[in-house]
Amino acid sequence: MAEMVTYLPISSPFIRFAGRFVDEAFGVAAGYNFFVLEVMLVPFEVVACSIINLFAVKWYGESEFWLALGKVILAIGLILYTFVTMLGGNPLRDRFGFRYWEDPGAFGEAYFTGSLGRFVGFLVCLVQAAYTIAGPDYVSMAAGEAENPRVVMPRAYNKVFGRLTAFFVLGSLAVGINVPYNSQEISEAFEQGKPGAAASPYVIAMNRLRIGVLPDIVNALILTACFSAGNSYVYCASRSLYGLALERRAPKLLTRCLKNGVPVYCVLIVLLISLISFLQVSSGTATVLTWFVSIITASQLINFAVIAFTFTRFKKACDAQGLCRDTLPYKGLWQPFLAWYAFVGCIVMMLMNGFTVFIRGNWKITNFFFCYTMVGVFPLIYIAWKVLRQTRIVKPTEVDLYHDVEEIDEYTRNYVPRPPG
Repeated sequence: MAEMVTYLPISSPFIRFAGRFVDEAFGVAAGYNFFVLEVMLVPFEVVACSIINLFAVKWYGESEFWLALGKVILAIGLILYTFVTMLGGNPLRDRFGFRYWEDPGAFGEAYFTGSLGRFVGFLVCLVQAAYTIAGPDYVSMAAGEAENPRVVMPRAYNKVFGRLTAFFVLGSLAVGINVPYNSQEISEAFEQGKPGAAASPYVIAMNRLRIGVLPDIVNALILTACFSAGNSYVYCASRSLYGLALERRAPKLLTRCLKNGVPVYCVLIVLLISLISFLQVSSGTATVLTWFVSIITASQLINFAVIAFTFTRFKKACDAQGLCRDTLPYKGLWQPFLAWYAFVGCIVMMLMNGFTVFIRGNWKITNFFFCYTMVGVFPLIYIAWKVLRQTRIVKPTEVDLYHDVEEIDEYTRNYVPRPPG
């Protein structure tokens, strides 16, 4: 994705690339899938702070910088906390180390016992982990409004990839060190739908070790993380809807912007849809969050599958038209093999998203619906648009690789950095 976006930094890039490099109908389905993904994420977070999205991208970037700083401090702090406390740096002087990896063990059983149960438990965790994987797609959404994107965006992609990899791997390791998988406190927190950070393994570990004050600090930083996430989700959802409107795949009214370039109606629609978060009042927090996670995971995996497949078509077009990828602002490694690996992996995980409903005695129509709705909706949108508009798959030799390129080249050549302040 970084390779395509740094070459053509336009609004809602990977959505429009899907239509431009593959098929118009494919782009429409991708656009609405991404919109559903982002708009469903908004109720998952705190929405109030997202009013910042009524301002231009520079204010979005400014607010996201400070809000994200809280997330970085939280992540680094919790990893350091784990290292110190596991070596005995706690009020109980308990040098617990990797105790929970031995008792009850590193792998929990799910639905079955023995090796099969541990394997199924691993798959359940793997599917849930797919929900959390995001980052480069959010960076891409700002490409059309960023200053000097061909210089700034490659740096942003590299930093996001490195930080996410480090935080996800070390964070997962820290969780397994702090609490056992069969923690009664975590089970009760989810079953009773306790608010805040009550289900946080770190808070539970702090309480077990009789550490005061720190749980309150963690709660406060988690709040800033929610603000940051809500800010990003509203931004991406509104810009994806705006991108669809620009391509005449959504009502023209949604292209209307404020003087600073913000698509005001798109932002307002996203904020209105976020009111479905009040479902938790009647159905319970834990149940509603499970619904959101299921539909978001499916959309997330479809989104990355779309990006991977779109890149394979982009590369074919470059090869067919003699555009040397070495001349691009950013060139991905080991392509197109990694793109095909990502595409196949996302499809497999997407089909596995709700596999637990097929286990005997575990069928629930609501779980099946939320896990597989987008799996059915995506091809329906694609087929419907293809039939109505008589679109066709674009041949590599016919892909438009140069529209907007001259304008972007000129902007890059003549760009003068603004003085700070």
